[in-house]
Amino acid sequence: MADDKTDQVFVTPEVEPSDTASEGANKLVLASKELPDRIYLIPTSAKPVFPGLMFPLMLPPGREADTLKTVAQQVPDRIVGFVLTKDEKTSDDGEVLSRRLYRMGTAVRILRLEENNEGAVQALCQGQKRFEILKAIERDNRLMAQVAYPQDVLILGDDVKALGLGIINTMRELISHNPLFSEEIKMLISRTDWGDPGRLADFSVTMTSSSREELQEVLECLDVRIRLEKALLLLRKELDLNALKEKITHQIEERISKQQREFFLREQLKAIKQELGLEKDEKTEELERYQQRVDDFGAALPDEARDRIAEEIDKLKILSPQSPEYAVSRNYLDWLTGLPWGKFSDDRLDVAAARRILDRDHYGLEDVKKRILEFIGVAKLKGSVEGSILCLVGPPGVGKTSLGRGVAEALGRKFFRFSLGGMRDEAEIKGHRRTYIGALPGKVMQAVKTCGTANPVIMLDEIDKLAASFQGDPASALLEVLDPEQNNSFRDHYLDVPFDLSKVLFIATANVPDTIPAPLLDRMEVIGLSGYIMEEKLHIGKRHLLPKLLPRHGLARGDVSVSDGALRAIIDGYAREAGVRAFEKALGGCLRRIAAGRAEGTITSRVSITPANLEEYLGKPRFTDDPLMRHGRPGVVMGLAWTPLGGSTLYIEAQAVPGATGTTLTGQLGGVMKESCQIAYSLVTAHDRDLGIRDDFFKDRTIHIHVPAGATPKDGPSAGITMATALVSLGRNRRPPAGWAMTGELTLTGRVLPVGGVREKVIAARRSKVRHVILPKANEKDFSEVPERVRRGLTAHYVEDFSEVVALVFGKA
Repeated sequence: MADDKTDQVFVTPEVEPSDTASEGANKLVLASKELPDRIYLIPTSAKPVFPGLMFPLMLPPGREADTLKTVAQQVPDRIVGFVLTKDEKTSDDGEVLSRRLYRMGTAVRILRLEENNEGAVQALCQGQKRFEILKAIERDNRLMAQVAYPQDVLILGDDVKALGLGIINTMRELISHNPLFSEEIKMLISRTDWGDPGRLADFSVTMTSSSREELQEVLECLDVRIRLEKALLLLRKELDLNALKEKITHQIEERISKQQREFFLREQLKAIKQELGLEKDEKTEELERYQQRVDDFGAALPDEARDRIAEEIDKLKILSPQSPEYAVSRNYLDWLTGLPWGKFSDDRLDVAAARRILDRDHYGLEDVKKRILEFIGVAKLKGSVEGSILCLVGPPGVGKTSLGRGVAEALGRKFFRFSLGGMRDEAEIKGHRRTYIGALPGKVMQAVKTCGTANPVIMLDEIDKLAASFQGDPASALLEVLDPEQNNSFRDHYLDVPFDLSKVLFIATANVPDTIPAPLLDRMEVIGLSGYIMEEKLHIGKRHLLPKLLPRHGLARGDVSVSDGALRAIIDGYAREAGVRAFEKALGGCLRRIAAGRAEGTITSRVSITPANLEEYLGKPRFTDDPLMRHGRPGVVMGLAWTPLGGSTLYIEAQAVPGATGTTLTGQLGGVMKESCQIAYSLVTAHDRDLGIRDDFFKDRTIHIHVPAGATPKDGPSAGITMATALVSLGRNRRPPAGWAMTGELTLTGRVLPVGGVREKVIAARRSKVRHVILPKANEKDFSEVPERVRRGLTAHYVEDFSEVVALVFGKA
């Protein structure tokens, strides 16, 4: 092949010189008598080709396939060179590809070549001889190279023969592990020519799963003895790998065989025991277990439930254990026979013991405890606790849930609590139909089964937060559960047999009764919890919270002391809510700070928490006394309000602004509260002279009434007299006396009507250090029901007309 001016010549690829290459350099010849010095190159990325081996070749349409066809059609001796690329990627860029080729390759003769319709090539080739690339060129988008054919370096001796025998013996061992090459190895061994041991090394490495780099290293090795050593090493590695593979396969097969053997033996043993009557199959055992449960219930099991269980047992007998219906029927029987039919715990109707339990766990709440003890006393005289459904209503953190648990302990009954907050599916109460996959009974029957008795105490927490959706109304589903006239035959959707819930004591909890549906509220006996005053919180902190929090933070009693003054400061400055949760969090914050100091080593002695160092643990107080409590101003009057979190105090502010006659209302007031403002304004402007206000005060002035805080929505009629008093104070330019607060609904004629939440409002007044409260005359009975310790130091003034309010606050005109 002559050079052409269009040929592109590339620099010979750089290859690190090896020892074997240097040893064979003196044997390098430029051409072989049978092989050309210029050949086409086909890069391969899989594994190198070795001389003497015949192999099939399949190439997709492309440059390599075109090269192979050109060689087969145009080159007389049909010789082409196969060279391994230095990475596993190939490229159509000849210059880049030529620099990524190994220097040593194998000249291959194409024995047969076929091309299909798509341009793909199938060929049968045979390796001829190693070659070394001297110079690479590209012609007509095909790689060509000027090559030389180096000679093997061979010095026959005992070491070469020993290496050859080692390779043959290793190959024989490989036959036992991989019989795929058995025929080839036997043929090679029978035709082995010790005058060409290099061919033995080339053939042997093709039997291994060695990497392409390891095989290329063998190809480039011209010293036959070293090549034999490398080949023997690769064969031994392959032998070890096959032995490990066989070991793993044997272990897996042995494990599987052991499991199969155990399974057959177990089945045979089961059959033998059944023949001897020593053992029954699982299905028979389950049927007998269900029948035994039915017999244990005796007469306590209702006839309808007994018949239903018998039907299901008969159905189970004819069903195959592999049938899906079998699992459904078995689950149904598990529930039916797992309920405590006729099983009751003995009530401990001891009023004195109940008092001790309630006093141990709760401080204060005397009126609530009194109602609960009355309830237990009636049950003692009656002999049972049937038909009683209590509802504890109060702000968060006052102990509603723990009171329910205390009632269960006092009665000696099992206790179960589940929350109704956010529940929007009636199936959660009455269960799902059995036709649904994964159907279960409702929460009520689950609670009964969990407790194991038919008369537990079940607490329905957050009953005021029930929701309704397209899936049903849970509140309506509770009507049957909480009706003493109906729940003696409660029928769950899943069980579909009547169950007596009349012995169950239901205790519901709620923050506000307003959101409870009226029919549901009518079925419950409501017990209100108002909240705690400072003295009660002080005792709760000392008797309950600190003993509970100290071990929770890894501290002992001797590590921390909290003075009464510090507890009062925490209650007044950080925890003014009706309950004690914020109080508990504040105490926990102090203890965490101390525990961290002890863990770090900065605190080693006993720590005393006092009002002086309280801010070091909790920061600045969240609540401070309003200066208006000490120094009032005209147009500002304190009122009392009720919220879901308990009672609170708020100020009504009035200010006269030049402008059109009328009112401006701010503070996110609701519709009812806006009407109260209009009523108060109309009443005061109509009787301004009688109330000590000059005639022209409201003329050409806009009265701006504001109720802080502006971001909190407010509504209700109970601020009527407070708003009217603020207008009178503004008109007279007299500030009301400090320490006074009021609540009451006002009519257009000046009558003062009763309001709700008196207990919570009085507690809020006491918490805010109010000394005088003005209440409607009709709420006198509500104030008398407030515990005496809360009323102590608080003077109540009862009014029926607004003129009495003005006389109390400003004195008689």
